[in-house]
Amino acid sequence: MRQTSANFEQYIRSFEQLQDLEIEKITASSSLLQLRRHQLLLREGDICRHKIFVLKGLLRMYRVRADGTESTMRFAAENNWIIDHESYMSQQSSHYRIEALEDSKVLIWTRETMEELFEAMPVFRSFSDRLREKSMNDSVQRIYMNLSYTAEEKYEDFMKTHPEIFRRIPLHLVATYLGVSRETLSRIRHKQHRNK
Repeated sequence: MRQTSANFEQYIRSFEQLQDLEIEKITASSSLLQLRRHQLLLREGDICRHKIFVLKGLLRMYRVRADGTESTMRFAAENNWIIDHESYMSQQSSHYRIEALEDSKVLIWTRETMEELFEAMPVFRSFSDRLREKSMNDSVQRIYMNLSYTAEEKYEDFMKTHPEIFRRIPLHLVATYLGVSRETLSRIRHKQHRNK
């Protein structure tokens, strides 16, 4: 796990002034999981018991509606966290699935372990609080976008803000994230290529 821990350590150092021993403790408290493409890390009905950090690969969190259609809430590529906050905090059943879209490597921490780390390292708690706040702000921005943007504007915004993810996922998954049909996105792409 030496190389993977080095990747996480480099990430955490870029945000926080943690001592070497503190970073080692945070890393040593995690578990490394290797996921196959399409493997589920969380199923609806399960309780989200872990914070998940993506070392390599790409994950998505989504919900399946009664009619079988999917709504993607978020994607997480390398050096990003993914979690169902509501289930994690309340320890109630999740409505979501978290799936690996590629063969992936992730670090996970249990809720109990994270609480112990936060107690021992207030600066790490502060870091986690800021991440949660950013996630909430991103969610509010996304709600505004869904209410106010046209399908074309949503598509252009996604390409600009998530270029590394856009190149790695099929169009139908982009559609589930933007809340538009695959056919609508196909028309938008065709129109853009025609206008170039």
